[in-house]
Amino acid sequence: MALIKEFPPDGVVTINRVILKEGYTVDDLEERVAELCEHVKTHHSIDGFIGGFVLMNAGMISKEGSTVENKEVSPLKDKEALIVTFWTSFEQHEKSHKSPEFQRLFERVLELCENGNEEIAYIMLWQGKAYDEETAKKAMEMKKRYAGCETC
Repeated sequence: MALIKEFPPDGVVTINRVILKEGYTVDDLEERVAELCEHVKTHHSIDGFIGGFVLMNAGMISKEGSTVENKEVSPLKDKEALIVTFWTSFEQHEKSHKSPEFQRLFERVLELCENGNEEIAYIMLWQGKAYDEETAKKAMEMKKRYAGCETC
């Protein structure tokens, strides 16, 4: 089962990276992005928009998962956000950006951005969700039995 329902195998994920200018807050970003996202949901849910989410840099840096500079806290904590959207096609995504109302709302978001904007489109290579507890235990047993992996 797909983690993101109705996301087609040939769908597109777009990611915008926003770094807030000095003088703007997370609240400013949330308000402006909410207006933009409401517009997209209202006008494009029937022609390509599947869903999305916005992530804020919480500052935590994984010591276990990072291989670069050893820092305790990200310098972009509460300053960097990712706007992630899911579309049935890149063409439908591009079409959604052409309306004057979208452009007006988009400009309001760009006013906050220190880094301008570059929206990158990605294709999904893999998606999945966690096993339930019973299935996870069975998977661990199978790894031990068939893959000879005691610590996996």
